[in-house]
Amino acid sequence: MRFPVPGPRDVLSVLERGAGSVEQLLAAVPRLMTVLADAEAMLVRANSLVDGIDQTRVGADAVVERTNGVVDKADALIDRLTPVNDRLVTLIDGLEPSLTKLQPTLERLAETTDPHEVDAMVQLIDTLPRLADKLETDIMPILDTLNTVAPDLHDLLEVSRELNEMLEQVPGISRIKKRIDRQQAEEAEAAERG
Repeated sequence: MRFPVPGPRDVLSVLERGAGSVEQLLAAVPRLMTVLADAEAMLVRANSLVDGIDQTRVGADAVVERTNGVVDKADALIDRLTPVNDRLVTLIDGLEPSLTKLQPTLERLAETTDPHEVDAMVQLIDTLPRLADKLETDIMPILDTLNTVAPDLHDLLEVSRELNEMLEQVPGISRIKKRIDRQQAEEAEAAERG
């Protein structure tokens, strides 16, 4: 609401009208002083609001500056990750058919494998280099010589048969053989009980 402030002409016109007007003018002075005091208080509040707005603007500027720095860093990271992302997409696209085919097998493996079986597999894999070395240096040479040993074994079996036939011709050998068979049977029974 706008309050008109009387100027010098207004004061002169009031004086010309008479004493009643002077009384009205004098009665308006306290009201005018109150309005002036209220206006000064509003000016003080407005100044403090403007100061608060300035402080808020300064704070907002600082936040915007920090945000710009974060955005710059994020842009740099995105630029660095884009080639990696492209390689990952290519890798995943290439592996997708194989992984789709393997999915039932992997699910079954996950359902049926216990942790102790995984530990045993890890232990086996750890021993594979030594096992391969032993196979190559010890077992393979023996296997290579088995072809030459086979005829010798056949000869040894033939001699063993001939020896058995000759021993059967010796008098009293059948009693010794029965006694040995009985002792072996008793030892087997004792081992089963024990």
